Amino acid sequence: MELLRADDYWLARLVFQRALALIYLVAFLVALRQFPPLLGERGLLPVPQFLAAVRFREAPSVFHWRYSDRILRSVCWVGIGLSLALIVGIGDLVPTLAAMLCWAVLWALYLSIVNVGQTFYAFGWESLLCETGFLAIFLGNAQVAPTIALIVLLRWLVFRVEFGAGLIKMRGDRCWRDLTCLYYHHETQPMPNPLSWYFHHLPKPFHRAEVLGNHFAQLVAPIFLFAPQPLASIAGVLVIGTQGWLVLSGNFAWLNAVTMTIAVASLDDATLIHVLPLQHGPTELPAWFAAVTMAVTALIAFLSYRPARNLLSRRQLMNYSFDPFHIVGTYGAFGSVTKERDEVVVEGTEDVALTSQTRWLEYEFQGKPTDVMRRPPQVAPYHLRLDWLMWFAAMSSPMYHEWFVPFMAKLLEADRAVLALLQRDPFDGRRPRFVRARLYRYRFTTPEERRTTGAWWHRELVDEYLRPVSLRGVG
Repeated sequence: MELLRADDYWLARLVFQRALALIYLVAFLVALRQFPPLLGERGLLPVPQFLAAVRFREAPSVFHWRYSDRILRSVCWVGIGLSLALIVGIGDLVPTLAAMLCWAVLWALYLSIVNVGQTFYAFGWESLLCETGFLAIFLGNAQVAPTIALIVLLRWLVFRVEFGAGLIKMRGDRCWRDLTCLYYHHETQPMPNPLSWYFHHLPKPFHRAEVLGNHFAQLVAPIFLFAPQPLASIAGVLVIGTQGWLVLSGNFAWLNAVTMTIAVASLDDATLIHVLPLQHGPTELPAWFAAVTMAVTALIAFLSYRPARNLLSRRQLMNYSFDPFHIVGTYGAFGSVTKERDEVVVEGTEDVALTSQTRWLEYEFQGKPTDVMRRPPQVAPYHLRLDWLMWFAAMSSPMYHEWFVPFMAKLLEADRAVLALLQRDPFDGRRPRFVRARLYRYRFTTPEERRTTGAWWHRELVDEYLRPVSLRGVG
């Protein structure tokens, strides 16, 4: 029993649990605000229609019992309440089984949302949050000693996140191998942040050094997560530092925050006590708790076969879950980097008839570029799902994005819930007669252009993306 104890990771568990509870809080707040207009009863991709086509074993979710927007909001509020309770430390004041139940409910509720979220929840950090949340159930609370098995499982998770991302890059776009990907990435990433313009204009030798540093952090440092201390802590600090650099340069929802949270499992108390000088008393390791953690370890080991094989495959899958419960998955990002940035700009008009003199007004999104004078905002760890999918929409015809035409229909209806997802409605809640979408090529302005015009972006019209449509045309 003593061999299972990981008394040197008491602080790591505390930091991990508080940080994960905070991420859960953000995730449930996002769902509370965005799920109904995107996926609710009158959403762009209504969940009831999806549930009619899938079985529980394909997408486990409490919503198979029944879905309504009211139930969805209740699920979100329960998730928010439990997250807040765990953030303030209530999980350490209740019996261990009660604390584990709190984490289990959080996992089950968020899994239920993800599994019916369709394309709006098809992001790698959704599975990552579910997998991390599942492991959190078995970490226990301050009344029991952490186990080395769970510490190793968390390191195995962050290893797959980092090493998988490193391999997908080396097997993917050539620019990762010739060290030029960051010539483009800061400008073409899905959602730039306020510092992205400055990162883009750093000298090219610095960008090449960034890529080299990324390769080291993702392909070399993760190996040492399994080394003895202090090497494991050094590896963890490198992972956390690299993810922090990504936070500074872009908006990636809570991907970076979750990865840093998991990496905390590599830091022992001797490392963390320098930043978190807390003491703890002796704790027990009950036989039942040790048995549960070993059973979970065996389950994860069994389910890890396909993700591990995927890491070694030349046809490596990126951000793929091998089981419907999202317990053990495979991760990775930016195997290819777009060299040019196209944006779909949505416009509307109140004119009854369309002529060459028709005045079109643009809808402004909360995060994605539209107005060239608007500085890219800081959004992460909040997740703007519609804005992210608009980035993907620009890469292909609207016919390949089943949500796009319903979105245009909601604009024609002046649907208040959908309009609330936007930064600005040019019609102040009135119904436009027609809407259309046009494809523009965006690039960051040069420093000289920025000084002269004050603009952050320069854009040029590429083509029509969706012809003008009215309610009759999309009905």
